[in-house]
Amino acid sequence: MVEPYYEANVRNTESLRAVAHPIRSRILGILRYEGPATASELGRRLDESSGSTSYHLRQLARFGFVEEDPEQPNRRDKRWRATHMITAWHRAERSHDPEWRQVSDALERRQMLRAIEHFQRWSEREDRYDPQWASTGGLFDNLLRLTPSQLAKLDRDLMAVVDRYRTDPPPAEPGEPVRHVTIYQQLLPFEEVPL
Repeated sequence: MVEPYYEANVRNTESLRAVAHPIRSRILGILRYEGPATASELGRRLDESSGSTSYHLRQLARFGFVEEDPEQPNRRDKRWRATHMITAWHRAERSHDPEWRQVSDALERRQMLRAIEHFQRWSEREDRYDPQWASTGGLFDNLLRLTPSQLAKLDRDLMAVVDRYRTDPPPAEPGEPVRHVTIYQQLLPFEEVPL
């Protein structure tokens, strides 16, 4: 199977607006983590019509976020796949553009709300996970004193660790369960210590 590229760097407002649409971002998430799917399959998964998901897939394709799966079994029922594993943008890159800032802010708020929802779902179902998961992972709250260049270096270093685990993770112990694991990275300066 041809693997998607790692990162889509969005550099214009039109592309950011396209991927920020709530249905499109959900479609992209499903394709990234569950693999290729048809518009009908995505429609059932999202409780949307196949016409709606087909339209949103075409919009995502227009901006290069998805493409037809080159390894689909038959050409009659078109399967789509994500072209990148993550979408990245830098809010400061186009800070002079009010629309860019508005779309960027809305997308970042949605990501934070999704992180909260994910935590709530996990805490409600924590006892259903294999006991091996109980002593791993977790939530961490660290405060550091850094300059902007040091913060940028920390960001690069953390992403390098995540990239290494994505492409070349250490060997698993025999019989260990495997699950998707989310990593939420929030590197924000503040005026006062948040209590």
